[in-house]
Amino acid sequence: MSGKRVQSKHKIDRRIGANMWGRPKSPFNKRQTGPGMHGARRGKPTDYGVQLMAKQKLKGYYGNIGEKQFRRYYQEASRLRGDTGQNLIGLLERRLDAVIYRACFVPTVFAARQFVNHKHITVNGKVVNIPSYLVKEGDVIEVREKSKQVPMVLLAAECTERDVPDYIDADLKALKATFVRTPKLEDVPYAVQMEPNLVVEFYSR
Repeated sequence: MSGKRVQSKHKIDRRIGANMWGRPKSPFNKRQTGPGMHGARRGKPTDYGVQLMAKQKLKGYYGNIGEKQFRRYYQEASRLRGDTGQNLIGLLERRLDAVIYRACFVPTVFAARQFVNHKHITVNGKVVNIPSYLVKEGDVIEVREKSKQVPMVLLAAECTERDVPDYIDADLKALKATFVRTPKLEDVPYAVQMEPNLVVEFYSR
């Protein structure tokens, strides 16, 4: 992964004010200021500020999703039955790049997006190169045979700091996973607290 990607990832950590992915190298383990020369001074945030931060945090976590696309997720989540915040988390966790990150096929969400783009992944035996592709329950996601020696895959295999959540059944030797079910917020192993209810409040202002 390029240095620029690593920096942008750490910049998100600092802007949000948390070690977003629970990674040992996050600068937020040491620095407690926002990005920029002297760091942003953190005053008491307004309701709007709190909601905005919750939205930025969730968007940033999934590889800094663009605003237009993220708003579409919210609109889709509000159309589905049940709790909009839970539906939003379910949609984000069904993204193909999120699934291969959760399955520990790649070390980061940023690497996951790149990996899908480069046609290294099949869903039910067909190559899919759209990171935002939404998998369905029962879908089988697999790293293509010729892609199994890609350095980032080998790097992820050595990484023991993450466990595969139980809504994904992953075979790390075969680099194959089944998306078992759409998770609820409490099922998702976020390293920091996510508050989709505040994101819903932000958009429904």
